[in-house]
Amino acid sequence: MTTRRRLLEGALGTAFAAGIPQRGPSAQDMMRHVDLDSPRMVKAELTREQVAAMAAEAVARNGRVDLHDRSLNGLDLSGLDLAAADLRWARLNRATLKGTRLAGAWLDLAWALEADFSQADLTEAGLFQAQLLRAKLDGARLDRARIAAGFDNASLRGASLRAADGSADMRNQSMGLMRASFRGAVLEAADLTDARLARADFAFAKLGKARLDGADLTRADLGGADLTGASIIGADFTGADLTDTILRKLVGKETIKGLDAARNADRAVFD
Repeated sequence: MTTRRRLLEGALGTAFAAGIPQRGPSAQDMMRHVDLDSPRMVKAELTREQVAAMAAEAVARNGRVDLHDRSLNGLDLSGLDLAAADLRWARLNRATLKGTRLAGAWLDLAWALEADFSQADLTEAGLFQAQLLRAKLDGARLDRARIAAGFDNASLRGASLRAADGSADMRNQSMGLMRASFRGAVLEAADLTDARLARADFAFAKLGKARLDGADLTRADLGGADLTGASIIGADFTGADLTDTILRKLVGKETIKGLDAARNADRAVFD
C-alpha cells in the first residue's frame, strides 16, 4: 500500500478505529469502489492559473465556470472567485481553498478529503453526497447550503451553517440513508441556527458552545456528542438518540422540543 493511499484511508478510517458506530452506508463503503491511488484522485489536471483564467472568462460572459469531473487535487485555489462554479464529481483532495468564494457552487458528489476550506464562502452551495472527510472548514460560511454530505472528522470551528439543510433524503433509499454525517467532527462555536438536520449523524461530535437554536434534530444520532454550553433554544430533539450525549450548561434547556420523545434520554449526561 502506498503512503498516499494510507494517508487517504486514514482520513476515512479514524472515526471507525475510534469506535464511532456505523449506521447506514459509510465512507469506507464508498472507498471499495474508488481507486485512491489513481491519478484522478491524487493529481491535478489543471494549474491554479488555468482555473483562475477559466473563472474570469465565465464571469466575463455571465456564465458558470465548468469544472465538473475535473481533478484539482492538491491545488492552491485560495481566494479565487468560483461563485456558482460547477464542481460536481470534481476531485479536490488536499486542495487549499482558504477564503475562496464558492457561493452557489455545485459540489454534489465531489471528493475533498483533507481539503482546506477555512473562511471559504459556501453560502447556498450544493454539497449533496460530497466527501469532505477530515476537511478544514473553520470559519467557513455554509448558510442555506445543502449539506447532506460526509464531514466525518472534519473541523468546522466557528463555521456558519444557518438554515443549512443536512436532513436525510427520504425519497430514494436504494443507496442507503443519504444525510449529513459529522461523526467525530469538531463544530465548537459553530452556528447551526434553524438548520435542518433530521436524521443527521453527530456521533461523538464536539458541539461545545455551538448555536442550535431552532434546529431540527429529529431522529438525529447524537450518541457520544458533547454539547456542553450549546444554545438549543427551541431545538427539536424528537426521536434523537441521546446515548452518552453530554448536555451540560445548556442555554435554553427549558425550551427544548421533544426531549421526552428522545431515544435513550436516560443515558444522556445532564447537569
